[in-house]
Amino acid sequence: MFWTVTLSLLEGFGVTAKIFALTLLFALPIGLIMSFGSMSKFKPLKWLVKIFVWIIRGTPLMLQLIVIYYGPGLIGAWAAKLSYTNALISWIGTWGVPERFFAVMVAFIINYSCYFSEIYRGGIESMSRGQYEAGQVLGFTKIQVFFKIILIQVIKKILPAMSNEIITLVKDTSLARIIAVYEIIWAAQVFIKRDGLIWPLIYTGAFYLVFCGLLTLLFGFFERKLDYYKG
Repeated sequence: MFWTVTLSLLEGFGVTAKIFALTLLFALPIGLIMSFGSMSKFKPLKWLVKIFVWIIRGTPLMLQLIVIYYGPGLIGAWAAKLSYTNALISWIGTWGVPERFFAVMVAFIINYSCYFSEIYRGGIESMSRGQYEAGQVLGFTKIQVFFKIILIQVIKKILPAMSNEIITLVKDTSLARIIAVYEIIWAAQVFIKRDGLIWPLIYTGAFYLVFCGLLTLLFGFFERKLDYYKG
């Protein structure tokens, strides 16, 4: 029975790991782009991004999952009449991505992009203007100054906060079961309903602990690697 449970949980953990990896893959760069928007000198863009981030950070991820998954269906006939809506649904279908999983990814990417954007913004704004000016004196463009001088220092500053958010993401993946995506907690709940066994649910904690432990070690390694910068 132990191996049966383990294999089932590993299958669910594969989905958990996929949600985690895809969220990071998209949310990290999108968050950086959003941070530029929130610092933009173009006021309409700046406030549009800030209001969007405020809404996403101020509402539960569970609510966002429900709205993103059930929302289009509740809009009903009105959305069905829009040609671009049908085209989008058909396009997504060609990827072979299950509808529920796609909704999970949209919700997680939007949510974590907003959180990451604020972390990026705090790190970027903490850098002194003198470094930008020094880089421009050396002949670098603003983009070159950012990516060659500023970014590595920002990464060093935001790494602790970013690592906390990423570890939180590991645990938040369990919310995917709200819209019936088969992740590790769902896999454990099957044994409760079918066999009356609660220990598989407790057993999932070992998977989370090992995963978070490995991430903690990885971030510790990165912090040591970046320790040459003491700013």
